[in-house]
Amino acid sequence: MEYKKNDIVTVTIEDIGNDGEGIGKSDGYTLFVKDAVIGDVVEARITKCKKNYGYARVEKVVTPSSFRVEPKCSFHRQCGGCQIQAMSYARQLVYKQDKIRNNLLRIGGFTAEKIDEVMEPIVGMEEPWHYRNKAQFPVGYDREGNLITGFYAGRTHDIIANTDCALGAPENKQILETVLSYMRENHVTAYRENTGEGLVRHILIRSGFWSGEIMVCLVVNGTKLPASEKLIESLLAIAFADKGESGQEKRITSISLNVNTENTNVIMGQDIRLLWGKGYIQDTLCGLTFSISPLSFYQVNPKQTEKLYGLALEYADLNGKEIVWDLYCGIGTISLCMAKKARQVYGVEVVTQAIEDARENARVNQIENVEFYEGNAEEVLPAFYEKAGQGELAEEGLALGKQTEGRSRDKLHPDVIVVDPPRKGCDEKCLETMLKMRPERIVYVSCDSATLARDLKVLCEGGYELRKVRGVDQFGGTVHVEVIIMMQYCGKEKN
Repeated sequence: MEYKKNDIVTVTIEDIGNDGEGIGKSDGYTLFVKDAVIGDVVEARITKCKKNYGYARVEKVVTPSSFRVEPKCSFHRQCGGCQIQAMSYARQLVYKQDKIRNNLLRIGGFTAEKIDEVMEPIVGMEEPWHYRNKAQFPVGYDREGNLITGFYAGRTHDIIANTDCALGAPENKQILETVLSYMRENHVTAYRENTGEGLVRHILIRSGFWSGEIMVCLVVNGTKLPASEKLIESLLAIAFADKGESGQEKRITSISLNVNTENTNVIMGQDIRLLWGKGYIQDTLCGLTFSISPLSFYQVNPKQTEKLYGLALEYADLNGKEIVWDLYCGIGTISLCMAKKARQVYGVEVVTQAIEDARENARVNQIENVEFYEGNAEEVLPAFYEKAGQGELAEEGLALGKQTEGRSRDKLHPDVIVVDPPRKGCDEKCLETMLKMRPERIVYVSCDSATLARDLKVLCEGGYELRKVRGVDQFGGTVHVEVIIMMQYCGKEKN
C-alpha cells in the first residue's frame, strides 16, 4: 500500500528509536511515531513519507502500553525537552541501556559478547523530577502580544509559555514570574528573532542544590537594563519555601547581565556585567566547593554527578603515584576529584572563565597538585607532547613523564587520561595525541554514546581494550544518557 501525508493508520509500537520515537509497521511500511511508547497500539497521522519509511504523530492511543504513565507536565508533547516522559522511569532506563549497547555494536564495532562482558547496569535516579540545577528560558511574545517565557516547542523557536518545568529547580517559577512582572511594569521589551529588536533574550537560572545559593542572569540584546534596581529589589524580596541540602535558606546571591547583541542562535555572549552580589555561586560536589559563573560548564544533575565522578575515580584506579590529564576539564570538577588520589593532575579547557574558576576552585579547596591550561584540548595536548619530545618541558620544570622502556623521562607519558568532551566527541587530532602519549588507562565520560562509540573504535585500533562501560542517567524524561568507560592499553595495535 502506498501512503501519503495526513493518512491515519493504526500501528503497534514494537521498538524505540534514538530520539525516543516509537517504531512500528503498517502493511510492512516502517513508521517512526512521535509520542508513542513501546507496546502502544495507536492511531497515527503520517507527517512525512519516504520510500521505505515515514514519520507520524499520535492522534489517539487505542490500547495503552503497560509502560505508559500519566505525564507530570501537560506540555510534554509540545515541548522539545521531555521526549519520553510518558514512559515509566524503569522502562526509560532499559531504553537508555539498550541505546548505549546498540551504539557500541553498530558504530563501535564491538561484539555482543564483548559488550556483555564489560557493560555494567545503568545507574538510575532515586527521584527523576526537579533535578536540574541550571535552566535557560527564552523570552518572547505569544500570538496576542503577551510577554512570555518557557521553552521552545520541539524543533522550532516557538515558545511554550511555562514557568513551572517539572525537571527544573522548584524556585525557578517564582524567579521567572518576578522577572516577567518587572518587565511588564517597566516596559522592558523581549527580543524578537525575526527583526533583531527588543532587549531580553533569555533568563538563565543556576541553583546550588547544596549551598542554597541562586544565580539569575538576563541575556540581553544591549549593554544596560532599564530600572535594574527595581529588578534587583523584586528578586531579593522573594521568599523561597525550601532550603538547600546544607540546611541553608535558599537565596539569590548573584544577579547579572550577559551581553549578546549578535544575530545568532547561540544563547550566551562573552561579556558578563554584574548587577548585584557575587559574579558566581558556590556549591559542594564530592566534598569539594566549586565556584560557578554564568559561562561555566557544570553538570546539571548534582546527585547523579556525584555517582558519575565516583565511577570516574574507581575506573582511574589511582594510588597516589599517577600523572593524570583531564581534557575538557570545565571548572575543574573531575580534575580536583582526581587530585585527591593522584600525584599530579593537569586540566585543559577552552573557556577562559571556566579556567579562571578552575584555578579559584583549586585555591578554595587547598589543592596544590593540579594545574590548568587554557585552550582547545586538540591544540594544547599535541603542543605539550611535541615540547616533551624536544625536552622543553623538562627545562620548564614540567617533566611529567615517567621512566618506561624505550622512553626518556622528559617525554609526556601520563598514567591516566580523562576526557569529558562536548556532544561531538573528541577531535581527531586529540585522539591521535592520546594514542602517542599512551597512558595506561583512558577514562572517557560522554553525553552522546554514538560519538563515544566512534571514538572508542579509533582508540581500540590504536592498542586499547575496552574494559568497563556504564550508563549514568542524568536526564530523566529525556532520551539523553551519560556514559562512562575505561580502556586499558594492551599494545595490540591494529593496522
